[in-house]
Amino acid sequence: MNPRFAYQLIAAAVVMLLLGFILPFSMMIGVLPSTFLLNFFSFAVSVAGLFTGIIALSMLVSNYRNRRDE
Repeated sequence: MNPRFAYQLIAAAVVMLLLGFILPFSMMIGVLPSTFLLNFFSFAVSVAGLFTGIIALSMLVSNYRNRRDE
């Protein structure tokens, strides 16, 4: 597996996690209206970012272990 792809996935996961933090925070301070669709979207983006980050980190660990064993 290409480690560059894993780093790109980590970057995408960080962006999704930040978006999942910024959206509820801006709803809490009153910048954005709190709608069901926006709440669901921020939750889904946050969960997707978490899973994407876990998958990317497991890809990096697998790549490191395979390279170390050779």
